[in-house]
Amino acid sequence: MNDVAIPSNSAAIYRWRRLCRRTLVARRVATAGTERAAATTVIEAALTEIFNQTDYTTLGFYWPIKGEVDLRPFVRDALADRFKLALPYIPVRNQPVRFRRWRPGAPMIQGFWNIPIPEDETCLSPDILLIPLVGFDSQGFRLGNGGGYYDRTLKSAGRRILKVGVGFEKTHLPTIHPQWHDIPMDIVVTESGARVWS
Repeated sequence: MNDVAIPSNSAAIYRWRRLCRRTLVARRVATAGTERAAATTVIEAALTEIFNQTDYTTLGFYWPIKGEVDLRPFVRDALADRFKLALPYIPVRNQPVRFRRWRPGAPMIQGFWNIPIPEDETCLSPDILLIPLVGFDSQGFRLGNGGGYYDRTLKSAGRRILKVGVGFEKTHLPTIHPQWHDIPMDIVVTESGARVWS
């Protein structure tokens, strides 16, 4: 994104972020299968090391869209016996997300943006969240899809949640020009390893 002028006000930052999202999502979607598989293996190893150092019990993860790192096999095969697992769903537009319990083989239905969610309406409160990254910067701030759902969710939680951003190194930016509503990740994991800010 070095060819884009540095924004100087909120409106310019909004336009800059919108352009960044399009560019970074396209870059992510275009990631070749072999590169994607190799990156995912490294990411899974880094996540395993993080999880081995915690005593958290409830993990919120995500159903991948638009070329996001696909951790579903890892969650199913390596984490289902260790954590209570949950997937996000949006009960009300522009409000915090909630999390429905997920188990391997659980029946799924279409949710917001046609992203699958568990049919089981049992809600959980994760103490770790794996959060997909469109982009991220050198201070741990995350560029998401632009809806602000994770920021609202984290702000309203009222308790400590370990925030682990997951993405590809090619989406690293010097800065996302964080605004008042942006909440930084505690850890960002890419194929280059884990960066820890907490």
